[in-house]
Amino acid sequence: MNTVVAFIIIFGALVFFHELGHFIFAKRAGILCREFAIGFGPKIFSQKRGETTYTIRLLPLGGYVRMAGEDPEMVDIKAGHRIGLILDKNEEVTKIIINNKEKYPNARIINVEAADLEHDLFIKGYAEDDIDEKLMIFPIKKDAVIVENGTASQIAPYDRQFASKTLGQRTMAIVAGPMMNFILAFVVFVLIALIQGIPSDQPKLGKLIDDGEAIQAGLKEGDTIISIDGDSVTSWNEVVAIIQKSPGEDLELNLLRDGKEMTVDVTPKATEAEDGKTIGLIGVYSPMEKSPLKAVQYGATETYTWTKEILGAVGKLVTGQFSIDALSGPVGIYKSTDTVAQSGIYYLMKWAGILSINLGIMNLLPFPALDGGRLLFFAIEAVRGKPIDRHKEGMVHFVGFALLMLLMIVVTWNDIQRFFLR
Repeated sequence: MNTVVAFIIIFGALVFFHELGHFIFAKRAGILCREFAIGFGPKIFSQKRGETTYTIRLLPLGGYVRMAGEDPEMVDIKAGHRIGLILDKNEEVTKIIINNKEKYPNARIINVEAADLEHDLFIKGYAEDDIDEKLMIFPIKKDAVIVENGTASQIAPYDRQFASKTLGQRTMAIVAGPMMNFILAFVVFVLIALIQGIPSDQPKLGKLIDDGEAIQAGLKEGDTIISIDGDSVTSWNEVVAIIQKSPGEDLELNLLRDGKEMTVDVTPKATEAEDGKTIGLIGVYSPMEKSPLKAVQYGATETYTWTKEILGAVGKLVTGQFSIDALSGPVGIYKSTDTVAQSGIYYLMKWAGILSINLGIMNLLPFPALDGGRLLFFAIEAVRGKPIDRHKEGMVHFVGFALLMLLMIVVTWNDIQRFFLR
C-alpha cells in the first residue's frame, strides 16, 4: 500500500474515532457541538450538517470537537447596539443580524436596551418602524442564529453549553475520546484474528517459505507432525524447540498427511538469532486457526499487552530512563508506517491498533490541554464541591497547549534530523 495513503487512512481513523467518542457523549448530554474537526489550521474541507460543521484541516496534529461554552460565546449584545431581527409567524426571533443589515430588507431594526441570549432568551429594545416608540420584548428561539459578516452561528442557551452539564456528563464527554481509541484497537486486533487467524499450538505446519528447507524437503502446509527422530510431539512449541536446537543436523519427521503417515527428512538451516546464538530454521510459519471466540480473546489480550507495554515506556520517559529523543512526531510515525507497510496489510493493521492505544494513553496523561488534564480539573472539582474558575482553567490549558506545540516542534525537528539529515 502507498505509504502516504496508509498514513492518511491510519491517522484519519485514529483521530476520527477519538473525536467521535467526544462527539457522541457530548450530543447525548445535550451539548451543542459547533465543529467536528480532523487536523488543525486552515480548512481544506467544510460541510455543515444540522448544528455541526464538519471540517478537515491542513495540519495533521490531531483534531477536536468544539463544544458550546468552551470558548467565549458568540457576540455580546449590549444596550445601545443597533441590530436587525428576523421573526417567525409567532413573533419569535430566528435570526439576529449584527451588521450588513441592508442585505436583509425584511429585518426589523432594533435599538437594544437589554438582551439575554443564554438564560431568559430575549431582546428588549425599540423598533425603528414603531411610531409609538414603545419598549418591546422579543423572545428568542433556542435555535436562533447570529449573523455577523455574512457568517451565521447558532446561539447556545446555557442548557446547551458544556458547563451546564453534570460532572458525570462532562467527564464522560471527555473520557469517551481515549476510551474510543482502546475500543478501536480491540476491534482491529479482533479483525486481524478473524481474517488472518491466530497462532495455534497444534503440531501442524503453517505457510512454507519459498525455497526454504521445509519446502525443499517435500513438506506441505497442513502436515501434522507426530514425532521427530522418534520422540513424539504434541504441540507447535515442541516442534519449534527441537528444530531450533538442531542447526545443520538431519531430522526425521514422522507426519500425518491426508490421513496417511509418512516420513520426511529435513536439515534445519543454521541461522544467527537476535541474541547472537545459532539456531535451526526450516522456513515454516506457525499454524493459524480461525475462531470468533478466540479472536475476541486475542483482541483483549493484545489490547492489554500493548497498553501495559506503552504505560511502561511512558513511566520510563517520566523517570528519565528514556530521553526526549525517544519520542516520535508525525514525521517519525510516517517513517515507521512506511517500514511497516512494506511487511503487509496485517502488520499495518496491527501498527494502527498499537498507535490507537498510544493515542488513548497519551491523551489520558494529566497534562493541561490534554483530556487527562481536563479530567484532573474535574477531580479537583469533585473534591472541592465546585468548579475552578473557567478563566483560570482556560489559561492553564492555553499554556499547556502552547507547551505541547513547542514539544511537537522539537520532536518533529529531531525526526527530520534522524531520518533526513544524517
